[in-house]
Amino acid sequence: MSIYQSDLDALNRLCREQEGRWDNINPESVARMRAQNRFRTGLDIARYTASIMRRDMQEYDRDPSRYTQSLGCWHGFIGQQKMISIKKHHGTTRGRYLYLSGWMIAALRSEFGPLPDQSMHEKTSVPALIEELYTFLRQADARELTHLFRELDQARKQGNEVAARGALEKIDNFETHVVPIIADIDAGFGNEEATYLLAKKMIEAGACCIQLENQVSDAKQCGHQDGKVTVPHEDFVAKINAVRHAFLELGVDDGVIVARTDSLGAGLTQKLPVSKEPGDLAHQYNSFLYTVPICSADDLDEGDSVIKLDGDLRKPLRLANGLYRFRSDTGEDRVVLDCINALQNGADLLWIETEKPHIGQIAGMVDRIRAVVPDAKLVYNNSPSFNWTLNFRQQVFDRWESEGRDLSAYDRAQLMSAEYDDSELAAEADRWVQNFQRDASRQAGVFHHLITLPTYHTAALSTDELAQGYFGEAGMLAYVAGVQRQEIRRGMASVKHQDMAGSNIGDDHKEYFSGASALKAGGTLNTMNQFG
Repeated sequence: MSIYQSDLDALNRLCREQEGRWDNINPESVARMRAQNRFRTGLDIARYTASIMRRDMQEYDRDPSRYTQSLGCWHGFIGQQKMISIKKHHGTTRGRYLYLSGWMIAALRSEFGPLPDQSMHEKTSVPALIEELYTFLRQADARELTHLFRELDQARKQGNEVAARGALEKIDNFETHVVPIIADIDAGFGNEEATYLLAKKMIEAGACCIQLENQVSDAKQCGHQDGKVTVPHEDFVAKINAVRHAFLELGVDDGVIVARTDSLGAGLTQKLPVSKEPGDLAHQYNSFLYTVPICSADDLDEGDSVIKLDGDLRKPLRLANGLYRFRSDTGEDRVVLDCINALQNGADLLWIETEKPHIGQIAGMVDRIRAVVPDAKLVYNNSPSFNWTLNFRQQVFDRWESEGRDLSAYDRAQLMSAEYDDSELAAEADRWVQNFQRDASRQAGVFHHLITLPTYHTAALSTDELAQGYFGEAGMLAYVAGVQRQEIRRGMASVKHQDMAGSNIGDDHKEYFSGASALKAGGTLNTMNQFG
């Protein structure tokens, strides 16, 4: 017996038990509504998606070619259309997630208007977007199942048992659009209690995976900007603990924590942790500071701090704003220590924010981490903040130069120029970009590849193209040829925007509730029928 039929039989029994009071209720309508609303709460979603993510992590450990991917989405509709497209083009959502970017919330979803990525936006907007994304993904389920139910009804009406069985099989084997979201909690929006409270709201909205970074919360900067200030390891571990407690309190035992380190580009710290003995974490953190030896009180200015390092008295360099500076050559060592300590204290995955997409650089750090934690895995930001074309053309240039090839036709500093687009070097660089994800997953331990802000840029680009044509000579043809015709030819669900917004779902519900007297919108005069 099919799952759908089993649920229908149970509902038939339930309605019969009401002794006529529920005769207006069609059990099959209820069975369909239940199938369209598989996830009752955000916690249902969080538990379901956490199990998916844990399964994917185990599969990656066995086979690094089984890496996962996501795109950042700043609106529920964008996330919905992404997952519909993935199912259409690739047949399954397996290994494909959503990413919720703090940068995009700040830039696009704050009530203050566009803001920089500095934790200035309302923290409530983070769980609100998680809930919005899952609302749209659940609606995508309902829409697709609506079409399958209508396919079943048509087969039954025609007396085609083979087609009816086929429709039932599709219903029973339906793959949900609900997938894991990796959600950015920035630096936790305050102290560890604030982090815990926000994490709870995010999990209750459906988040199974929370990404937390080791910057000072009230001085947080975008990972690709200057002025980043990190916190001592003890402070970061406290916030990891806060997020884990939130997961466990809410019964999401498989919840995933991504520990992000910005130490590679962060040259400052706000605090000097208290070291209790040589070699402990605080000592290691302080050993990275830029310090000068102190021989006498004459070497000190008013208000200076002094610490004892390896038996010597030393003065950390303190800037006018009170922050302390790390030595410029310590970034990678700090990253490695950050990552090892985070994994040993409850984090599940790592995020190393780098200044360029260079597999050798990433692998060098991951190899050192894996010498201590062999199954260490990364979430890596395939960031639009990188100039991918220039970076990879320069990487190819450098490789060829080391091989002694003739590069007289190229100017390394000008490789972004369009004059090189058809060159052998540009073609090779594009191959490197194309293979970056699979190569990084195989060579540098990257379990998950994401692009933080892609839909920000695609929205801007498509709007620019439409605005140029529509307000120019092309006029209406700019929309027809550049948008609608492409939607039709690509078989995109969005071309029937009324259906996409739930019109057919609503018509079916009206019929469930009102029977033959229902006033429905999908009749012959509905212009949506022009699209087949």
